[in-house]
Amino acid sequence: MTAVDSISANLAEGFGRYGKKDKIKFYRYAQGSMYETFDWTEKAKVRKLISEDQYQYVLGELKKLPKAINSLVKYTNNHLTI
Repeated sequence: MTAVDSISANLAEGFGRYGKKDKIKFYRYAQGSMYETFDWTEKAKVRKLISEDQYQYVLGELKKLPKAINSLVKYTNNHLTI
């Protein structure tokens, strides 16, 4: 699942950047990967690659991410000057 891996990789890349705009750019990439992961999770369910229980668990965890990433973007935007 490269989309899932890309979420954390882009968040890590953003943390490693110095400037505010650069950080936020990578956080936005993470958001894109998050939405891609939603799509792949739906496809996995429809294709019966994962059980209903697995689907519900993954979906529950994914639903936490939009707020968390948006909070990270907002915090970065409001608290960094560069």
